[in-house]
Amino acid sequence: MNELISLELDDCKESMGKAVAHTETELSKIRAGKASPSMLDGISIDYYGSMTPLSQVSNVNTTDARTIVIQPWEKNIISTIEKAIMESNLGLNPQNDGSIIRLVVPVLTEERRRELVKKAKEEAEKGRITIRNIRKDANESIKKLKNDGASEDEIKTGEAEVQKLTDSFIVKVDQLSELKEKDIMTV
Repeated sequence: MNELISLELDDCKESMGKAVAHTETELSKIRAGKASPSMLDGISIDYYGSMTPLSQVSNVNTTDARTIVIQPWEKNIISTIEKAIMESNLGLNPQNDGSIIRLVVPVLTEERRRELVKKAKEEAEKGRITIRNIRKDANESIKKLKNDGASEDEIKTGEAEVQKLTDSFIVKVDQLSELKEKDIMTV
């Protein structure tokens, strides 16, 4: 196979891998009723003038299946952390005792579970769309290689390989989505 087509396939595979990893990260942010430090990954606070992830200014742990404990390294930022959690739209109510913040994760209602499943499906669909866009870009790049001396057969083979990659990465996104839905719906 043409060397340029091989390089294009490698780029395509790497980009699709990143798309799957991003989808997995986004799905992990959707809570499933169990307390998890990763639920707070999207929260940053203003720490000496720069936005800093919560995990870089405090210890974030779970004490049980429904409680997250945040222990800031500096007591003076506790109210800033509390405010950031309330503004994050996670539906969590911080309890501050002066040195640590406790977050009790409420049990999910059936309606809320359905909303979260819908949100998980939306994230998975974004992942699939990204992968299909990468396929489209890769196929366009491969077609342009005809001007660089690639034969019709090499181009067809390249496009078939891109399609195989696309199919395999979409299956990975589907598996992540199914796992998340099962996790959300488990009471």
